[in-house]
Amino acid sequence: MDDNFELQGFINLETIMTIKQLERRMADAGNKESTTIGGDEFTNTELENNKNNTMVQEGSTLLRRMEISVAEAEKRTGKNTVNMQEIFTVYLIETRSIDAITEGHNPAPDSLWRRYSEFEILRNYLLVTYPFIVVPPLPEKRAEFVWHKLSADNMDPDFVERRRVGLENFLLRVASHSVLSNDKILYHFLTEEHRWKEVVYETGFQAKADSRIKALSATFRVKNPDKRFTEMKHYSDELQSLTSQLLRVRARVADRLYGVYKVHGNYGRVFSEWSALEKEMGDGLQSAGHHMDAYAASVDDILEEEEHYADQLKEYLFYAEALRAVCRKHELTQYELETASSDLISKKQQREELATGMVRTFSFKGMTNKLFGQETPEQREAKLSLLEEQIVQGEETVTEKTVECEEYVKGAWVDMQRFKEQKDRDLREALIGYAIMQISMCKKGIQVWTNAKECFHKM
Repeated sequence: MDDNFELQGFINLETIMTIKQLERRMADAGNKESTTIGGDEFTNTELENNKNNTMVQEGSTLLRRMEISVAEAEKRTGKNTVNMQEIFTVYLIETRSIDAITEGHNPAPDSLWRRYSEFEILRNYLLVTYPFIVVPPLPEKRAEFVWHKLSADNMDPDFVERRRVGLENFLLRVASHSVLSNDKILYHFLTEEHRWKEVVYETGFQAKADSRIKALSATFRVKNPDKRFTEMKHYSDELQSLTSQLLRVRARVADRLYGVYKVHGNYGRVFSEWSALEKEMGDGLQSAGHHMDAYAASVDDILEEEEHYADQLKEYLFYAEALRAVCRKHELTQYELETASSDLISKKQQREELATGMVRTFSFKGMTNKLFGQETPEQREAKLSLLEEQIVQGEETVTEKTVECEEYVKGAWVDMQRFKEQKDRDLREALIGYAIMQISMCKKGIQVWTNAKECFHKM
């Protein structure tokens, strides 16, 4: 197992928070048919189902209990939803219990096939269910930021292989997360080939996903934004921008590098033709030409290896969007709290005006009363009674939204700090690896010309 995938040092604070939150909301709801969490309405049955969907094992992650790999990819042909023939790729997921291995057994792994679209369903479910978590991104569906000689076809074997690696990385990241890894839907995804889709759709996550998208895309302004989340949102924008620039620069460099290497093939051709003209110098020129041909051909493998480093950068390009979504969801939660607080203040002011008969602010209703007479005591008493009920409900809503916002901040901030440590470690290793690869490539170029020099010496 790779320790880099284990996110050590964090106890299950987020999981404990989520379960306690669900339990408290269910208790507070009493005989209510539904309650609200994070702006989404849940019935009491749904709350119980969400609670049951979490396999809480404090200090434990799925990756400590199970080996997970995406072993291979395979092209298949079938009919799509409109009954038309299509070619698609499926990926073989293999799992094996750690306990069986430590006990000295070596059982064959359990395996099942999944399409990329099923990985998308899983991630969408996680986004909706755990809005305070920076959910790991999937690898790109179609190649972006590629140099011009690289195929952008999503059926290209090299691209499919890189996507296989990316999908395995996605599963390992999720399975090492202290909250996400304990979700039963993830376990079903890994172990139930056919039943899994039914189980995930039964959670009703799609309807919540639609409402979440509408809410997050709505235009609203928070009066008292949390500075930490504002800065983190700005950081995610900058991270995405700079990563995009870096990937575009890399693609341009790759294009030019490809051209430089391939031009060296012309040296090989010229030296070979020249060797036929010379008698004493012929062998040296011929040998130097072979070195140049080998140098020209080596660029394909070099740039293919470079794509793996590009994929690591692309992961954090997509991570930036996940980080922004967490910040945006906090803004929505804060906005709902401010709206509820403002509404409560307004109701209390109306009660005071009605009780004292003094109107502090201009209103059409106040002007009407002056023109056509005041309300009767009975009417005023009925309105006061209604306002009292609304104020009680408003106070409950404000209390609920306050707790919800505080818990969201606590859970999101813990996860964003975890993400920061992961990001710093991963990007440092990726950039060091990329630099080492470039140094190795330069050394090969030096070696080629050193060999050519020896050939010239022997002429």
